[in-house]
Amino acid sequence: MSLIVQKFGGTSVANTGRLQNVADIVTSTYKAGNQVVVVVSAQGDTTDDFIAKAAELNDRPSKREMDVLLSAGEQISMALLAMAIQKLGFPVISLTGWQAGIETDINYSEARIRKVTAERIRSELDRNRIVIVAGFQGINKQDDITTLGRGGSDTTAVAIAASLGADLCQIYTDVDGVYTADPRLVPDARKLEAITYDEMLELATLGAQVLHNRSVEMAKKYNVDLEVVSSFTRNPGTKVKEGSDMEKMNVSGVARDNNCARVAIINLPDEPGVAFKVFSLLAKHKVNIDIILQSVGQKGRKSITFTIPEDKAEEVGKILNANKEGLDFEDVSINTTVAKVSIVGAGMASNPGVAAMMFEALASAGINIRMISTSEIKISVLINEEDSEKAVRAIHQKFFNM
Repeated sequence: MSLIVQKFGGTSVANTGRLQNVADIVTSTYKAGNQVVVVVSAQGDTTDDFIAKAAELNDRPSKREMDVLLSAGEQISMALLAMAIQKLGFPVISLTGWQAGIETDINYSEARIRKVTAERIRSELDRNRIVIVAGFQGINKQDDITTLGRGGSDTTAVAIAASLGADLCQIYTDVDGVYTADPRLVPDARKLEAITYDEMLELATLGAQVLHNRSVEMAKKYNVDLEVVSSFTRNPGTKVKEGSDMEKMNVSGVARDNNCARVAIINLPDEPGVAFKVFSLLAKHKVNIDIILQSVGQKGRKSITFTIPEDKAEEVGKILNANKEGLDFEDVSINTTVAKVSIVGAGMASNPGVAAMMFEALASAGINIRMISTSEIKISVLINEEDSEKAVRAIHQKFFNM
């Protein structure tokens, strides 16, 4: 007997027919002699609908009350799925995040899981029940409902799998695995049989929308075997694990992130401690910084350019301008019409010339590079947003269709 955690995203449970399909997948796994824990997201656009309803009443609702509202979406899904499984004649019970023992920190809307006390889940499994858990949510030390941020149901599933010592955690979605690029942008993108945790983490962080990056980080930490699989085709998926036996590619995938903004702080003092002042200020406001470029100092002045999530652009502008006198800069410029395109691959570090190939592909497509960032397993470039689709296709063509 194996213990399998299965997570189903919003598209997989979007309507009655799809819920019945999920019920069939879950019960088939159960009939095969496995213990099954299921994690569900909210149906379709439920979360967006809830956000819109809140905005009709209050354009600045508290994060606490938003968490109470948004957590209801997953609770609707879990109850409906339990009903569908009951109809098929199988023992099942649904649990909210707090009933399942998911304890988080106190950060509403972006909470992080502190621990999973899974006694209730274990008790229900011992009674031979299928256990359905509402994803995306937990409870903090104040006994308040918290949510884990967009994509948080993936993290819920991995956290439960780690806590229970599950044999496999399957992430069911609307694609049948991890591809070398978004197949909606690149029709000839290839599905990977396997990919390493590090590669998947980079792809998820850099814009690939297959897995929540925090779920991959947790899976690597606790050595949880992941599989990305389609809830519609039943085809074999992509394994995410350590030491993958995948094909020996220098590059595993191409990712695009249009949720970017470029911030340029112009004419800062060219002296020690200035970068610390800038980035510690932004860190206090929980702003994630990505690519950073500092100009060569001239006449006692320098400029610092960096990228942030686009949805933080307005806030960052206000923060910097409010501290203009203390930081002593001339001006700040923010550009939200940029995109980040990246290549990822565990074999890149030992294969010279990968960056040159990427830059050649962009040059051939007439695409100008604004900023560059590299690590052992990734190369990212900042370009104009209007060029991002063309860039992904050109880079993919260069590496995968030679």
